[in-house]
Amino acid sequence: MSKTHASTPSRILVVQGPPDASANHFCSALVEAYIKGAHEAGHEATLLVVSKLEFPLLRSKEEWENDEPPQDIRKAQSDIDRADHIVIFYPLWLGSVPALLKAFFEQTLRPGFAIDTKKNGKGWDKLLHGKSARIVITMGMPALIYRWYFRAHSLKSLERNVLGFCGIKPIKENLIGMVEEENDAKHQKWLEKMHALGRKGA
Repeated sequence: MSKTHASTPSRILVVQGPPDASANHFCSALVEAYIKGAHEAGHEATLLVVSKLEFPLLRSKEEWENDEPPQDIRKAQSDIDRADHIVIFYPLWLGSVPALLKAFFEQTLRPGFAIDTKKNGKGWDKLLHGKSARIVITMGMPALIYRWYFRAHSLKSLERNVLGFCGIKPIKENLIGMVEEENDAKHQKWLEKMHALGRKGA
């Protein structure tokens, strides 16, 4: 089968966010389907597996502002800087982003890279303008319960207070619920959806 190349290929960074790299997560299958679709369409898709990076927790504002980022974080910053589009996959843990992925964002999205103080000292400049993002969250509960009963509070915080704060927009999302059900047809549907999004570079 011949490959259909997109007329405007994108540089895509795919962030695989589950904290356990060794487990057979549905997230991993979704990531593989997305990257396969992206490559088929001629996009450049780089995979960043957060659980394989070496970095400590930040414990103070001074560390966040002034400490030199670890080598793996500097490489991640380079990947983010180069990307046109960032796709973040993670499982919902205790209603929020897994702690390791949150720690990764704190290490990576530092002043001088993602944001900077305005010249007048009031407010922040957003340094990651021009990049878009997609967030894909898997969860055990029905996605509608998370979105409507829990108001998707952690997703909104990630969109507004983390990615949006750095200038990344637009941001789209896919919420995939009941992933622990043995429903091969439903899983296959989502794998096909991720493959199609990868082909679109979306």
